Parts: sequence; C-alpha cells; structure tokens
Amino acid sequence: MVKIGDIALGDFPLLLAPMEDVSDPPFRFVCKENGADLMYTEFISSEGLIRDAAKSVQKLDIFEYERPIGIQIFGSEIDSMVEAAKIATKVNPDLIDINYGCPVKKVACKGAGAGILTNPPKMMAMTKAIVECTHLPVTVKTRLGWDDSTKNILDVAERLQDVGIKALTIHGRTRVQLYKGEADWSLIAEVKNNPRMHIPIFGNGDIDSPEKALEYKNRYGVDGIMIGRASIGHPWIFREIKHYLNTGELLDGPTMQERVNACTTHFEKSIQWKGERVGIVEMRRHYANYFRGLSHFKEFRMKLVQSEDILEIQSILNKIVDEYADNHLITL
Repeated sequence: MVKIGDIALGDFPLLLAPMEDVSDPPFRFVCKENGADLMYTEFISSEGLIRDAAKSVQKLDIFEYERPIGIQIFGSEIDSMVEAAKIATKVNPDLIDINYGCPVKKVACKGAGAGILTNPPKMMAMTKAIVECTHLPVTVKTRLGWDDSTKNILDVAERLQDVGIKALTIHGRTRVQLYKGEADWSLIAEVKNNPRMHIPIFGNGDIDSPEKALEYKNRYGVDGIMIGRASIGHPWIFREIKHYLNTGELLDGPTMQERVNACTTHFEKSIQWKGERVGIVEMRRHYANYFRGLSHFKEFRMKLVQSEDILEIQSILNKIVDEYADNHLITL
C-alpha cells in the first residue's frame, strides 16, 4: 500500500499531472471517473494568491468527489510561497505540492519552477519553511536537474526528504530538455533504490500506453506513475493501464459513444465552473483531442469551435455518434 502521510493510494497509484490550462475541475472530473488515484490542481502562482488575483484564487476550487487532491503552488520567493501554502491549506486539500519542475521560460527564468534547480540551498530552505507552515503533507514535483551537467536529483531527493516532504515525483528530463527527447527514468530508479529513501517515489514522463506503464513499473521499480499529456483527450488511459496491470489484457479503445459522453461531461462541467461564455470558449481547445484519429472530423470541429450556444454544441456532439456509430478511434 502506497501512502502519502495518512493518505492511502493503493498498491500502484496513477497520478494525474498538474497541467496549466488543462487539469482544471472539469477535466479532473472525467479523469477521476476513469480511475485517477491522485490528482492535482493546475499550478498556482504564489504571488497571484497573495494578491488575491481572480485567476489564481479560482484554481483553489476543489470538490469532495476529487479526493485525494493536492494543490500545487509555484514561486521564487520563500515568504510568498509560505503565505501561499497557508492560503491553500485553508481550503482543505489533502496535500500541498511544490512545483520545482515547470520548465517554461516565464517561470523558470525567474527562479521559480525548474529555475530553483540551480540553487539547491534555496530549494531546501523554501521546502522546509512550507513543511513547517502547514499541517498537511507536503510533496514535490521536480526534474533531474537544470541540464546534463547538473543532474543532481540523487542528492536533491535525499535533502528534500530530510526537510520533511512526504512524496516525490520526478520528471525524467532536465529543464533544458523541456519536453523534447526521451525521458530518462534510470536516475528515477536510482532515487527509488537509494536505501536512504523511504518516501514514495513517482515517475513521470512519456507514459502513453498500458504496455509502457507495465514495462516502466517493472524496470524502474517506482511506487506509482504520474500521467500528463497522454491523458489529454484520453482520460481512459487510467482505466486502461489499471486493467492491463491487473490482467495483462488490453481493453478495447473507447467507443464513439464513450468519447462523446466524456467530451459532453467535460463541456457541461466547464459551463458550470467557468460560466457559459468562458466555458464555451475554453472548451474549444479540447475537441480535437477527444476525437483524435477520426477521419473527416474537420467539419464537426469547425462547427464546435464556431458555435456559441450550449444546446447547439450538445446537438453537434450527439450527431458525431450517429455519423461514426461503430467507429473505434486509434488508441494513442
């Protein structure tokens, strides 16, 4: 049984990665329906929370059906991160996660996210201060290092555990790699196999199929896997991996009705959470993902992204079922 503090997650938990503009409550709903064991909010700016910025505060919204759920925060200033952790604690998530992994320039080059990988003493001071300011378990998501010459994750992992974190997720790339190339899980395995480490170690990067999930589980010995990009438009990946791990059998891909049902649920939850106008507009980025691999879909996609009417969008989605009744999509 894998546990973060007192949070029991099962024998080999599957985690939904915190993804900006993706892992909001509507998307988390469909992932939870399909078996995600632990989910995180989008990463939230500590400065935004302190200034009470509407966009940052809205990201604190969590719901009982999502539990266990973590709120992830990022920032470059220790005092601000501590205040943000206190604010996040008040909405009663199951844990607080610190983002030491975001590689994008506007974050990392300001010393936040993966930017702090160049300053391990500050990383430890920040982590220790956050651990001490909340009664909740604190976890960390990070990368192997800043670049190939500074892959210091073995030392960093030990030191993070020493200052009190309860679990560590490692993305198998450096900051310089961004999301390019192949993730290197060998160093993740070294962290996991370090006899000094006793907290759960989760691996992240490139898991896009049940077969790869099983292969990496066996080869690298991690306690669980975090899934990010492969879940976008395909929340079924959680149930597919679980079924394969338990039985050795691959599930059939989702039917067209299941595709439409998930997309419709995502759409309706977006309307409920964001309001009609914003919900309609922000859902437009998801349609192509839900129907990826479907031939001649462009006409439907254009109608979906051009419509500004809830009932019309629901009608278009229902027509997709009729048009492609028995069509199974490519499982990517």
